[in-house]
Amino acid sequence: MNPGASSALQHSRREFLATVAAVGAGLASAPFFGHAADEPEPKVASLVAGTIGIDTHNHIDVPIVASDVPGPDLDLAGEMRRSGLSAICATFAVDYQKIGEPGVAYDRFLNALTSLDAQLSRNQIPRSLNLKDIQNAHDQNRPAVIQAVEGGHFLEGKLDRLEAAYKRGLRVIGLLHDSDASPPLGDLYTAPAHLGGLTDFGASVIKECNRLGILVDLTHASVDTVKAALKISTKPMVFSHTGLDTRLGNNPTMAKIMRPRLISREHAKTMADAGTIIGVWTHLIDSPSEYVQAIREMADVAGIDHVCIGTDTKLTPGGGPDRRGKKEGGPGPGERRQRPGERTNLAWADQKFGFYYTVIDEMLKQGFTPDEIRKVGGGNFCSAFDASTAGRA
Repeated sequence: MNPGASSALQHSRREFLATVAAVGAGLASAPFFGHAADEPEPKVASLVAGTIGIDTHNHIDVPIVASDVPGPDLDLAGEMRRSGLSAICATFAVDYQKIGEPGVAYDRFLNALTSLDAQLSRNQIPRSLNLKDIQNAHDQNRPAVIQAVEGGHFLEGKLDRLEAAYKRGLRVIGLLHDSDASPPLGDLYTAPAHLGGLTDFGASVIKECNRLGILVDLTHASVDTVKAALKISTKPMVFSHTGLDTRLGNNPTMAKIMRPRLISREHAKTMADAGTIIGVWTHLIDSPSEYVQAIREMADVAGIDHVCIGTDTKLTPGGGPDRRGKKEGGPGPGERRQRPGERTNLAWADQKFGFYYTVIDEMLKQGFTPDEIRKVGGGNFCSAFDASTAGRA
């Protein structure tokens, strides 16, 4: 990212954090969405009220096949209230099932958006299109959703689809996901490099996102793809869900699976130096204490101004395909059991409070200051989001 964009990001961050501090002072006596089932400590509840807490990568799995739209009713608002989060980047992907002939990926994308239209309407949650929308929702004690998609498969080489998606409310795009798009946008971090990093089409997508006001998510991109993207973008970007490769957890099988998705300390610093915000996920982490330690380790490398929360979990049970391409539904007899740690509000065993309450409680125990909590909880992401979307409706 060029120096001018970095300066603008710092200015935006200062303004935003000042606003959040003022909001926190005004809401200190009224915790956001009320208390969780078991009352947290007053200081925890006050910080939940006074910070804009955002999960920058939360899967809302909805149907991608027209005959299944809109899918089972989801209690998204209820789960957000339990979590204490102010907002989530509500994310879906279209490549969990193999994409065949041209047009399929775009059809799936439109079907997913239509499904989410219905779910958001049912939950009375409008999409937040800019920072002001997020702040207004928080001021009014309403949950907020930022529309995201994981993977540029739906584009199928057609840049004009970005503007159409923007008009439908898309504000965050992950360039890559688990498989190559057609045409591809860049090399994945989970597959052998064969594209030379970022492709010409991938570069064009970044430039168009900068023009439109869509925040680019670099997760799933190889080191070379990321480095090329950093040189092209004039706006800050996010790497929404990952962890440092020095923290592999206690399950060797999961560590082997997830290892390619982790980043080195050097790579984290390179991204942060270019203005990228890095999300810490809950995978390979067995307790709130370990999660906050992972946040501290990332902050020590990238700087406290470049760390955010990006769980890669699900607030709600899905109404679309799971990661193996199988259809999900609400809990019931004979249905697939949730994997441990899959649901946001059940991230860890014996969790007493919703996700954000739990994380803030542990951050306070480990010595994070209220200002640091505001930054990691959502302030850093909002600064990047504002810099990427400012000036657009």
